[in-house]
Amino acid sequence: MIHTLTMPKWGLSMTEGRIDVWLKQPGDRVEKGEEVLDVETDKISSSVEAPFSGVLRRVLAQSDETLPVGALLGIVVEGEASEAQIDAVIESFNAGFVSSRTEAEATGPSAQKIEVGGRLLRYLDLGEGATPLVLVHGFGGDLNNWLFNQPALAAERRVIALDLPGHGESGKALQTGNAEELSQAVLALLDHLQLDRVHLAGHSMGGLVSLTVARQAPARVASLTLIASAGLGAAINGDYLHGFTEANNRNALKPQLVQLFSDPALVTRQMLEDMLKFKRLEGVDQALKQLNAQLFEGGRQRLDLRNVVGQQPSLVIWGSDDAIIPAGHAQGLEAQVEVLPGQGHMVQLEAAEQVNQLIATFLKSQP
Repeated sequence: MIHTLTMPKWGLSMTEGRIDVWLKQPGDRVEKGEEVLDVETDKISSSVEAPFSGVLRRVLAQSDETLPVGALLGIVVEGEASEAQIDAVIESFNAGFVSSRTEAEATGPSAQKIEVGGRLLRYLDLGEGATPLVLVHGFGGDLNNWLFNQPALAAERRVIALDLPGHGESGKALQTGNAEELSQAVLALLDHLQLDRVHLAGHSMGGLVSLTVARQAPARVASLTLIASAGLGAAINGDYLHGFTEANNRNALKPQLVQLFSDPALVTRQMLEDMLKFKRLEGVDQALKQLNAQLFEGGRQRLDLRNVVGQQPSLVIWGSDDAIIPAGHAQGLEAQVEVLPGQGHMVQLEAAEQVNQLIATFLKSQP
């Protein structure tokens, strides 16, 4: 079989990617899930993994070349194929490929904004079928923190990611800035979407929010997936929280963001620029300071919700080298616990395939 390797779409906003380096060369054997090349987007750098096994026969995209989503990158052959057969596949692909980004964006999904309880909330709704999964990001993040996860998980079920109050493109004003306020925003979104029961997956502060939803409305939570979650112990990197909250230029912000990843090279100039744009929006500074004071006063976590874990089926995922919240907080929980070696706090981005597989398998086991 002749397989086409194409530029992936990692998240709603991605329209193109720049080829960094090929990790495999023509003639090399590649296995399904193996990293073939590195691509840099305006959000983050990551590896393109082979969705099939075979031999890399052609490399059609060169280093430093920028190509639109869906463009042909290479040819992998499983079994035997002549050069003429490969040429025919390439010609046919290119003839049918629509490179117009405008058309691609027009036909793709788009985030929506609603007003609930006098507050603006943005969310992205993908997929269909099965009990929906709701993704809840962490402190200073937004729904793009799931850009490597939501599309993959939406292949099998409906998956909804939202911007919490004070974040992304949701309303910035907070009343108290406590976990209950954020939890009520999630529940308000569920009410708006007429969803009686969902699976929740939360990263970092989003894990704390998910635990709070489960405590407040247990009947509405089918399961919990907690990724490097807050709310499971007192320790947290208070210097990071303070440094991130106060940073107002690239030089101050970069040392903070580097702590989130096991690979510092993932903190690109574009990532820094995007984060600074967010932090300079009206109301963001106040919101972050409120949340930090309410949830992590004095560089310690104020809430311990370990007793909530296990009341619903629970999966806990952590990076062993998390520099923000210790992986040791996963010990002793009534849950399936998976600690991924060598990974940092943003494990859902850096080890997306592993995390997606763990979540998908876990959810399939739920009624």
